[in-house]
Amino acid sequence: MQIAIVTGASSGLGREFVRQISETEPLDEIWVIARRETRLQQLAAEISSVQVRPVALDLTHQKSLQQLQALLQREKPDIRILVNAAGFGKMGSYADISRCDCDGMIDLNCRAAVDMTMLALPYMRKGARILEICSTAGFQPLPGLGVYAASKAFLLRYSRALRWELFPRGIHTTAVCPYWVKDTEFIPTARKTKDAKAVRHFPLASHAHSVVKLALWDSQLDLAVSTPSPVSFVHRLTAKFIPHCVMIAIWELLRRI
Repeated sequence: MQIAIVTGASSGLGREFVRQISETEPLDEIWVIARRETRLQQLAAEISSVQVRPVALDLTHQKSLQQLQALLQREKPDIRILVNAAGFGKMGSYADISRCDCDGMIDLNCRAAVDMTMLALPYMRKGARILEICSTAGFQPLPGLGVYAASKAFLLRYSRALRWELFPRGIHTTAVCPYWVKDTEFIPTARKTKDAKAVRHFPLASHAHSVVKLALWDSQLDLAVSTPSPVSFVHRLTAKFIPHCVMIAIWELLRRI
């Protein structure tokens, strides 16, 4: 049984990945993972081109990971695509974000993505693809998004190293690094802190449909990093050549405009 697994599938980029994968990939099933079971069932009802299996789990809990491991051992699927889209961010300084939220970002954005990858790899073979959903925030330190940016930098580095380790097995890994995406829950959720105006505006923000479409193309082309918008491409390029202290100063100016 050939399947795709998409985490964070109840909304945003994860949900859009499920929709586009269902239209473009010859699969038997798509396993959709998130906490909100009702949302997953609604998504499954919307898609008719392929069987969608809702798997309601909280990936920050070890018990959920054990349940998924047991399911994989029982079904023994051929995982052709893994999309680690589960994640969230919070805006504000160290004083504006609770320790619980900081821990949550690290657990979901970093540890859960690694755990999901490790669980899936025994069931992946040559030609399989992994998409780790990172962010342009991973290209540089970002005051006001400090923990989130650091968590995405971790995932970006992990993805790039994993790509080399999996080369002998013919498994392709792509770090997807989008800029702001306006039609997801990310920005409203990120602003629910003591400093909701830590970032005031989101100019040239992308749309989920175009981000996912370009990310899937880049994955098929076996690119190491996908920057699925002009802004994210420019950010990646400038972060390579301009010192971080200068990039931080530019960011501090832009986020207050």
